[in-house]
Amino acid sequence: MKIDIIVVYEPRYMKGHARDFVPPVTGMYLAALTPNEHHVRLFHQQVDEIDRNSEADLIALSFFSGFAEEGYRLADFFRSRGKLVIAGGPHVTFCAEEALCHVDAVVMGEAESVWETLLNDAQRGKLSRKYVGEEIPLTGMPMPRYDLLSSRYFIPRVIQATRGCPYSCSFCTVPVLYSGLRVRPVDEVIREIQYNDFPHWWQRRIVWFWDDNLLVKRQWAKELLTRMIPLKKWWLTQASIDIVNDPELLQLMKASGCIGIFLGIESFNPDSIEESNKKNNHVDTYKESVRVLHRYGIAVMGGMIAGFDNDTPEGILAMENCMAQIGVDVPFLSILTPFMGTPLYARLERENRLNRDRGWRFYNGYNAAFSPKKMTADQLTDAHRNLWKKVFSPAAVLRRIGRAIFQSHPGALLLSFMMNGFYGHKALTGNLPVDFSRKPDEVTDNVTMHRIPDMCP
Repeated sequence: MKIDIIVVYEPRYMKGHARDFVPPVTGMYLAALTPNEHHVRLFHQQVDEIDRNSEADLIALSFFSGFAEEGYRLADFFRSRGKLVIAGGPHVTFCAEEALCHVDAVVMGEAESVWETLLNDAQRGKLSRKYVGEEIPLTGMPMPRYDLLSSRYFIPRVIQATRGCPYSCSFCTVPVLYSGLRVRPVDEVIREIQYNDFPHWWQRRIVWFWDDNLLVKRQWAKELLTRMIPLKKWWLTQASIDIVNDPELLQLMKASGCIGIFLGIESFNPDSIEESNKKNNHVDTYKESVRVLHRYGIAVMGGMIAGFDNDTPEGILAMENCMAQIGVDVPFLSILTPFMGTPLYARLERENRLNRDRGWRFYNGYNAAFSPKKMTADQLTDAHRNLWKKVFSPAAVLRRIGRAIFQSHPGALLLSFMMNGFYGHKALTGNLPVDFSRKPDEVTDNVTMHRIPDMCP
C-alpha cells in the first residue's frame, strides 16, 4: 500500500511557521514501524504542504486535542476522495467515538502492538473500527525515519529514550496515557544518538530527547550519560527540578554535553503549585536550583502556566520579573488547559467551569477553554499575550542572551540565542499566538472558526 502519515497542525501563531525547532517523534517512529513492502510518506503540517492530490491508499492522522478540528477537516476531505483514513494520538485515545464520526478506524493508546495488524487488515479490506494498543517493553524499536523529514527543522534528531512519568501533575495527560515509566535499552538509544546523516554541523551535534522526564531512573540515566561522553554531543531534554540534588548526575550531564533542561516551573505562587500537584517544586528553591544548573553550564528552559485559580492579570504579568530574577534562559509560556482524562478536566467539569461553547482549537495551550476564578477567560488570554510581549521584547531577549554569554558551555549560548531569537522575532513582527475568541476576520485569513460538537455532527 501507499501510506501518507500526517502529523496534524493548525496555526497557533497569527503568521504561521516558516521553520521550527524539532519535529514530533510520532510520525518518524510510525513510519519506521511500517513494513518495507509499503511505501510511506511523512508530512508535518506545521511546516509541510499537505498533498491533497495524494495517491495514497491509506491516510494516517495523528493529533492532540488542540489540532483535532483540523484533523477532522483533513479526514473528511480525504474520505470524500475515497481514501481510507485512520487516526491516533492523545485526543483520539480519549475521544474515540467522536473521531469515528470522521475516520474509518482509530488507534487508541500506543501503536507499536497493533500497527502491523491494522495495515494487514486494511490491505485485506477487513479494517476494524478500533485498535487498542498495549503497553509493551520499549525494546527493539527501529531507527526513526529521519530521511523522511523536510529541511525546515533546526534540530531534526529527536529521540525518545523513555516513555511516561512517575509523577501526577493535575494538568498533564502523560500519567493517564502511560502507566509508570519505561526505559529503552541504553545500547539502542546510543545507536540513534550515533546517527549523523544530517546536512548541518549543529544537526549532527545536537540531540533532543523527546522525553517527559528523562532522568528519573537514576542508575539507567547515569549509564546512558556515561556512554554518551565519548560521543561528544550536545543534548537537551525535560526533567524534574530535583535533579539539582544529585551532584553525580549533574557532573555526568555536564561531561556528556547537556546544554539545556526544560523545567516545569509552572508558577511562583505556592498555592498554584499545590493546585497543580507539582510535588517536586518549591518556590523558595527556584533561584538556587537555576544557579546550580548554570554552574554546570546548562541553560534553563522554564515552563510557565497562566490560569491557576489564584492567578490575576496583574500576577500573570509579574511572572516576567520573577523569571528574570531566578535566571530563566528561555521562557515557555502557556495557558492552563484542561485536557480530557486529567484531574484538572474532571475538577473543572464538576465545577461547571468548562466553556462548552469553545471548540477543540481552544485546547492548544495558548487559548482559554475554561472560566478562571479571578478573571474572565478573555482576560486570561489578554494577560497571557501581554506577558508574551513583555517576556520576548527586544530588551528582555538581549538581557537573556547577554547573560548566556557568560555561561561556560557554547552549546548553552547557541540554545539561548536560537530560541530567544526565534520567539523574539515573532513578538517583534506581531506573530503572536492566535486568539480564537476573536472574530475570524480579526485573527488571520487562513484560520476560520469551527466548533466541534460533543459527539457526531
